[in-house]
Amino acid sequence: MSAEYFTKKIDLDNRVAALLVGEHDAHLRTLESLLSCDITLRGNQLTLDGEAAEVERGEALVAELVALVSAGQTLDRSTLELAASLSAGRKNWTRELGNIVGDVIIEHRGRRIRPKTVNQKAYVDAIRTHTITFGIGPAGTGKTYLAMAMATSALLRGEVNRVILTRPAVEAGEKLGFLPGGLMEKVDPYLRPLFDALYDMMDSERLAEHLQRGTIEVAPLAYMRGRTLNDSLIVLDEAQNTSPEQMKMFLTRLGFGSRMIVTGDITQIDLPRGQRSGLVHVCEVLAGIPDIAFIYFGSQDVVRHKLVQEIVSAYKLHTEKHRSLRRAGSRSPVEKSGNLREAASPSD
Repeated sequence: MSAEYFTKKIDLDNRVAALLVGEHDAHLRTLESLLSCDITLRGNQLTLDGEAAEVERGEALVAELVALVSAGQTLDRSTLELAASLSAGRKNWTRELGNIVGDVIIEHRGRRIRPKTVNQKAYVDAIRTHTITFGIGPAGTGKTYLAMAMATSALLRGEVNRVILTRPAVEAGEKLGFLPGGLMEKVDPYLRPLFDALYDMMDSERLAEHLQRGTIEVAPLAYMRGRTLNDSLIVLDEAQNTSPEQMKMFLTRLGFGSRMIVTGDITQIDLPRGQRSGLVHVCEVLAGIPDIAFIYFGSQDVVRHKLVQEIVSAYKLHTEKHRSLRRAGSRSPVEKSGNLREAASPSD
């Protein structure tokens, strides 16, 4: 039995039509790739052609996007992908989309930083409601960037007195004395991504003032030992490169009025062979403890170039294949040579 085809015409306001279709019809082409129907625009009239069910879904999706644009929201590919994903069978998806898109963490020079996926929204909400939040997932899922945005926002709103940003300097073995220059020059290669994010969120003069006063501190993990951090929001990035002892040391720095965000990717561990990751270990040790949240990201949360999603998915499939081989009592040639390192991910 052949599918029933349907045509729906939607009249749009001039300004809304321009914002909805995007530059060179980019948004329109993205929508067409996300929906199983043809989309054309003639003047201000949008036409959907396809199977009845898909056209009906497309009509609801367009109506919601028009509402977002009319409310002053800007559209990009990630928003279109999120809307299309939510509209595919989720109840109350329009409300969920509005909650995600409307959750602006911080705005700087007209740029709004906000969650772009369901898991990113859960992550941001967890940071707001928990003392310690772990964000675990592959590269490009926004776990570090959103943590930085939440920390910066908390400081500017007066919710905390200090923001402390730290990373393990694994390549230097946490021993930076032999490098030339002062502390900041020594650790700059390891902490530069954190500085880059900060410059996206505040003017350089204001950032320099915060750094000089110590209200924003960026330092390697080794410099956290022996401290108690009160009234602060502390972000530990690249936590997969901590040892269990370092992770325990970091978590026990928590003082009164403080919160912690720990981010990492347990598929990219740079520790010496045979040394267990503190991030993998802590997932087992602290699971189920109240006021500690674990948010796991997947390839669907990657908000970088579309190809990054495919790369992450390909590596995940490769990892699962080797797990299956091991369970079957066989090993791949790479494993037999001792060149394959793998950490099991709770999010897989």
